[in-house]
Amino acid sequence: MNITVWGINYAPELTGIAPYNTALCEHLQRQGHTVRMVTSFPYYPAWKKSVADSGRFCRTDEVNGVSVHRCWHYVPGRPGTLKRILHEASFVASSLIRLLRLPRPDVFVVVSPPLLLGAAAWLLTRVKPAPVVFHVQDMQPDAALGLGMLKPGLFMRMLYALEAFAYARSARVSAISGDMLKAMAAKGVPVAKLICFPNGVTLPETQPAAGAFRARHGLRADDFVAVYSGNLGVKQGLEILIEAAARVAHPRMQLVICGDGAMRPRLEERIREQKLCNVRLLPLQDEAHYLEMLVDADVTLVTQQAGSGAFFFPSKLLRSLALARPVLTVADESSELARALTEGGFGVNVPPGHADELARVLDELAVQPERLQGYGVAGRRFVAQFEQGKVLREFTAHLTVLGAAAGTRERAKCECEVAG
Repeated sequence: MNITVWGINYAPELTGIAPYNTALCEHLQRQGHTVRMVTSFPYYPAWKKSVADSGRFCRTDEVNGVSVHRCWHYVPGRPGTLKRILHEASFVASSLIRLLRLPRPDVFVVVSPPLLLGAAAWLLTRVKPAPVVFHVQDMQPDAALGLGMLKPGLFMRMLYALEAFAYARSARVSAISGDMLKAMAAKGVPVAKLICFPNGVTLPETQPAAGAFRARHGLRADDFVAVYSGNLGVKQGLEILIEAAARVAHPRMQLVICGDGAMRPRLEERIREQKLCNVRLLPLQDEAHYLEMLVDADVTLVTQQAGSGAFFFPSKLLRSLALARPVLTVADESSELARALTEGGFGVNVPPGHADELARVLDELAVQPERLQGYGVAGRRFVAQFEQGKVLREFTAHLTVLGAAAGTRERAKCECEVAG
């Protein structure tokens, strides 16, 4: 099959949606399909393009057998609500122009956010007919409302209308978690159209040697190291980590926050204000150093802002579990993240806004190595269901069926036209 994947993030971006778009495209290519990825120039999570990419309208790269078509988009230095809208709209417009010049595929896989890609995909298929799988990584309208980033009103109604339009005009709608699928069904999406396509993870057979990360950053063997790694954005609710670091009692507690994003300047300011010596703010790590950091972590941290837990699922969790790391989450008790933790038994959850409790739990875990080991073993057992090869094979099977059905309809249409 010829498959076009359309989404704003791709390699070499190391975090967020990009690794999962990259894994999908490279898996499809290895299975013998012809794959085109239509995406942006790398910018995330630093919200900054490289100097070499600045001002370029398009470029085509060949990356591990995948044809990657990069399109210009506006990247704001400080992404507020209006600037994010312009950022996403610019990519939708430039990539739509690019797609009009590319061959028609058998299937489109459209990755949201941006939400506007759903309407753009419908417009594109008026010219280049092919079934669309609308894959949702983040239910933007619900998340924005839950986080207080947007208020109820005309604009929210417009976003929900765009969302409903995308769902209705797509042949299939996929999402990364069960809660998201339930929310879609509640919005009227037929269950027969829904596909569960969770983000996957590679389960390593071996681990990097312990100690390299600690040695590189001056951390002692007896330090208790708690690590957060990923996007430093609003919906992660990361200020609670700074508040908890100021309250912990354990003398060897070290909190590592690793990544980039819109909230990084605010976190730096809070660390300076409170003169915290037990918090380290590091840049995003490359793959090898990231793995070394996880191996050297006593516990990994996964945080969500209150009110957002039903509308996205933090897939960074899976990497920690794959390396048998115990997890401490900050999430609403009703969120899928908190329920997964309870089901899997791989850590402890603290509700958002309870910095004192988070500090208390960190102090407890620091002196309970057997408890941590048990969480790690349970997590490795739980994460097996998200093994990347399995997840990708199941999704590819859906694409194959959809593409075959579309091909059959196209041939029948041609035969009718010939007969007529």
